[in-house]
Amino acid sequence: MDDYPLLNLFWTMLWFFLWIMWLFLLFRVITDIFRSHDLSGWAKAGWLILALVLPYLGVLAYVIARGKSMSRRDVQEAKERDAAFKAYIRDAAATDGGTGGHRGNHVEDLSRLADLKDRGAITEDEYQRAKSKLLV
Repeated sequence: MDDYPLLNLFWTMLWFFLWIMWLFLLFRVITDIFRSHDLSGWAKAGWLILALVLPYLGVLAYVIARGKSMSRRDVQEAKERDAAFKAYIRDAAATDGGTGGHRGNHVEDLSRLADLKDRGAITEDEYQRAKSKLLV
């Protein structure tokens, strides 16, 4: 360890960190290439070959050329996942389960309350009070 100065250790760790970051970006770009619906098959093949044959330049070119659409797809996918999750929760909560068949109204009321809270029409405190009244 005496023949390897602290500054060299710092530089080695920095380059290793940058290499790992680039690998994450490469995998992210490759998954975005396959996830993109607005690219044709030949365009996907071209971007993939560019990213694999000239990795640093290809990834940099892809991020520059398609970075905005990449973020739009991420936001759209997150919204779709959130909507699917909420639909699943509403569907699972709406099943009767032997409670007399009036459970669906509570689910709809809770859903409306959550929407009001998300829009900012009611505060968190008002939401909790109304929710506790509904669940009693």
